[in-house]
Amino acid sequence: MLGVVYHAILGLLAFGVLFSAGILLLLDRNAGTSFFVPLVVVNGQLAAHKGGSPLLWQHLFWFFGHPEVYIAILPAMGLCSQLVSVFSRKPIFGYKAMVYAMLSIGLLGFMVWGHHMFMSGMSPYTAFAFSVMTMAIGVPSAIKTFNWLGTLWGGRIRLYSPMLFAIGFVSLFVSGELVDRFSRNRCWTFRCMTHIS
Repeated sequence: MLGVVYHAILGLLAFGVLFSAGILLLLDRNAGTSFFVPLVVVNGQLAAHKGGSPLLWQHLFWFFGHPEVYIAILPAMGLCSQLVSVFSRKPIFGYKAMVYAMLSIGLLGFMVWGHHMFMSGMSPYTAFAFSVMTMAIGVPSAIKTFNWLGTLWGGRIRLYSPMLFAIGFVSLFVSGELVDRFSRNRCWTFRCMTHIS
């Protein structure tokens, strides 16, 4: 249930930004404004645009786009927690930690949109901040994983279809997090190496 509440809050915050960006884009295309359209030269003449920023569109889009990942997965995490608890016949291990981990994932999800934009000319200090916050999401994710495993440990597990799907979700989540850790490290290493050379 708590996953659905976090889902609704994140949806209200993230979709508002995307809606605003869409309105600005429509104004650029239909009303001649230049929120996102840079200075344009057509046939040697400077167009009427004042010099908007395409990078602004990227920021607004990814400010929606990255929390949207968590908007999609938080209800599934809540459902998985319920299924693991019910079909292992014991209460969820570390319930308060699980609640705070879900809240942390939702909050940190709004602070890491910049990791989609490492190659957009972002300053290395900003990239470092986004990289650190991106890696910080691994902590509440690990808390959730270990709480699911702690719930399974010593429980009287019933392997019915819902429980098999929940175990599959946990294993897919763990494998996705492991792959994500390696790809994050590679991106950061590439970013540092391009600034050194």
